[in-house]
Amino acid sequence: MHIGIDVGGTNTDAVLMSGETMLASVKRPTSANVTDGIVAALAGLAEAGPLDASAVAAVMIGTTQFTNAVVERRQLSRTGVVRLGLPAGTGVPPMSDWPRDLAATVGHHVHQAHGGNEFDGRVLSPLRPDELRAIGERLAADGVDAVAISSIFSPVSQDAELTAESLLREALPEARYSLSHRIGRLGLLERENATILNAALLGFAETVTEAFTAALTSSGIDAPLYLSQNDGTLMDVMYARSYPVSTFASGPTNSMRGAALLTGLADCVVIDVGGTTSDIGMLAGGFPRQAGSEVDIGGVRSNFRMPDVVSVGIGGGSRIRSEGGVTVGPDSVGHALRERALVFGGDTLTATDVAVAAGLAAVGDPALVRGLDRHLVRHALERITHRIAETADLMRVTPDPLPAVLVGGGSVLLGDRLPGFDSVVRPGDAGVANAIGASIAQAGGEVDRIYPLGTGDRAKATEAARTEAVERAVAAGADPATVEVVDIDELPISYLPGNSVRIRAKAVGNLLLGETR
Repeated sequence: MHIGIDVGGTNTDAVLMSGETMLASVKRPTSANVTDGIVAALAGLAEAGPLDASAVAAVMIGTTQFTNAVVERRQLSRTGVVRLGLPAGTGVPPMSDWPRDLAATVGHHVHQAHGGNEFDGRVLSPLRPDELRAIGERLAADGVDAVAISSIFSPVSQDAELTAESLLREALPEARYSLSHRIGRLGLLERENATILNAALLGFAETVTEAFTAALTSSGIDAPLYLSQNDGTLMDVMYARSYPVSTFASGPTNSMRGAALLTGLADCVVIDVGGTTSDIGMLAGGFPRQAGSEVDIGGVRSNFRMPDVVSVGIGGGSRIRSEGGVTVGPDSVGHALRERALVFGGDTLTATDVAVAAGLAAVGDPALVRGLDRHLVRHALERITHRIAETADLMRVTPDPLPAVLVGGGSVLLGDRLPGFDSVVRPGDAGVANAIGASIAQAGGEVDRIYPLGTGDRAKATEAARTEAVERAVAAGADPATVEVVDIDELPISYLPGNSVRIRAKAVGNLLLGETR
């Protein structure tokens, strides 16, 4: 059996699964201390069904804690930044485009050094060991806890970053390191930003994973723990401690994977309506479609792998106002829904209240909203439907008919028809699709690199990318015997001289569990 848990801004959902069959599910309010919410959800599973802790083979958790840490500017380590590229790269120093409050939280310990490569792998400028040792000593004096190393064209050659790490460790042996060739894609500034965010989260990642492990232990569960990645796959605890940015946007990804299982659809628009937001994404071939450009995380432009998801500030806890016309959100009562919504005896009009008044949902005490103005209820629901439908329609890339799948506890806000879509699918157990998606995920690995071919063999470059993707999947916790490459793209770079190709490969495999792990 597997346990899948998804920690959202309003609710923590948990499911007990036997293969792809759900045995029990619970939904508990997310607590200020997220770990307490997980313990409560596990206790709820024990009450809801036959939970034999000794039969649990793995626990999968999707969490927003790392995203929230960046957005809220908390739990971030003091981070040193080293860019390899002198004499080039001085025009726009590292962290130039960062919000001031976030840069101040991380600390502005920025250094530039010689090193880096040209687009075809040629050395841009030789590393200077004494220069890097001196930088290491200054960072040690500043008391940094983590170091982010970026290098010009490191996706082509990682040698400069690896050598720089070994030299900096002489002065900072206890620091945690994040190297850009392992984090982001092409584009120095965006890749560098992602690497700095990852480095700043490394200490918090240890704290979070230790807390999750403690929550399982206190619940009597002795099983491997995995965290959800934002491409619909999983990573084990040790991998998560090295790459916490891989959890960004994993909640919507879990919902899409859960929707694929519940409906059997491989290509569709998935609308996940939660308590605070509605997350809308595309399933392509059973996996979430990936964003093709840089993404904004807490005001920082980054280019690491992220799903193509658009969030709308509409959910079950969204506040509804009627002054000067009916408005819905974007503010929400969040995890306080059961205390503040009218149907639960509160004093705040929410989207859940109008859904109950319209007969779309049966929660709380319907008598408490029976007197709501019919005009207000109708217009609020129309605004919710049209705003979500318009956003979902923007996700389409083809005029062909495409079903819309509704999941999430707040999906009761929407009826059975959605403007612009021929069919609307509302699967059973839609309220816990996110936790189901977490529980069924496989371990995965991805590579996105430039391979300078020269006069070499293109097939060898493709095979090298496939091999590296498989190795990364195994490092994330996959059984080597089950790993397969499920997606590979070859993109010739025609605007650069020489014979170079950009190759992206993704591999997935079943989790390596039990005595074989």
